[in-house]
Amino acid sequence: MQTDIHHLKAAVLYQTSQPLVIEDGIEIPGLRPGQVLVKVAFSGLCHSQLMEVQGKRGKDTYLPHMLGHEGSGIIVRIGDGVSKVRPGDKVILGWIKGSGMDVPGAQFRKGDVTINAGGVTTFSNYTIVSENRCVPLPEGVPMDIAVLFGCAIPTGAGIVMNRIKPEKGSTMAIFGLGGIGLSALMMAVLYDCSSVIAIDVEDSKLSLAKDIGASHIVNSAKQDPLNAINEITEGKGVDYSIEASGLVKTIEIAFRAVRKFGGLCVFASHPQAGAKIEIDPYDLICGKRIEGSWGGSTNPDSDIPKLAALYRDGSLPLERFLGHRYNLEDINLALADLENRKVLRALIKM
Repeated sequence: MQTDIHHLKAAVLYQTSQPLVIEDGIEIPGLRPGQVLVKVAFSGLCHSQLMEVQGKRGKDTYLPHMLGHEGSGIIVRIGDGVSKVRPGDKVILGWIKGSGMDVPGAQFRKGDVTINAGGVTTFSNYTIVSENRCVPLPEGVPMDIAVLFGCAIPTGAGIVMNRIKPEKGSTMAIFGLGGIGLSALMMAVLYDCSSVIAIDVEDSKLSLAKDIGASHIVNSAKQDPLNAINEITEGKGVDYSIEASGLVKTIEIAFRAVRKFGGLCVFASHPQAGAKIEIDPYDLICGKRIEGSWGGSTNPDSDIPKLAALYRDGSLPLERFLGHRYNLEDINLALADLENRKVLRALIKM
């Protein structure tokens, strides 16, 4: 592999609510201790980046900067102190911190302009990331599928296997069938639940959920999801709900959907900055619980190999996730298609 790399091409955010700018010839700085240079193979693209581009994460103090928090690639160079990976290793890149050195993001130069980057960015053909954002690629996982292990799978499946751990015969509702919601669904059907209810507004995603193993599907654009859940559970509510749609209203509904005296709602979505949820305090007195999840409580170094084993034996049919593939130059089209619900999980091929 060529190791004398000095420049990269990246999609750069110069101003929120404006298209990303494809910049070539960005200078690659020397690696600091704990950093690695990666040749990116694929990058994922999800609503988190879309909201960041649109300025819905609050004031952006790092402009201009690079984006992307899930990807796959091959290690090109390593900085001092790095022992987790070596040049030539195939790796998964993700935002959830694992073992290894934790160092700040790199700063790049394009002429007189400084371009910032976080501990991991993936919207570029090469990237510098912190050692602890890399996980060696498990055997038998293709580089395109590997992208899903950077965010969607560890977050969605992690909520089920690390936090909820549903008991035999329990009931669960999953709100929002994007990457995280479908990952949660795939893991949930591996447990012996009596009901797994999938809720979304798109019939195509609901059909996929049914194929994956959901016992019930509810189109919340056509049917009140609370009424549907109460009918399925004979008025008791579900034992667990997972919210992954990114809407305040849906978090509130997901909380209301769980049963009294022990029902748990876990939300992984991050609504627009400044948004607030409203819940009835009496529901808390009655024993309903609600909490957020930071990356599915996943330890990437130990959990990703477990999840990869489930993929290899066919328990996690992750190929069902992969939608249209875009070139880096078409990343703004990919963002628009994601916003307009034309793709489930966009992949950027470098």
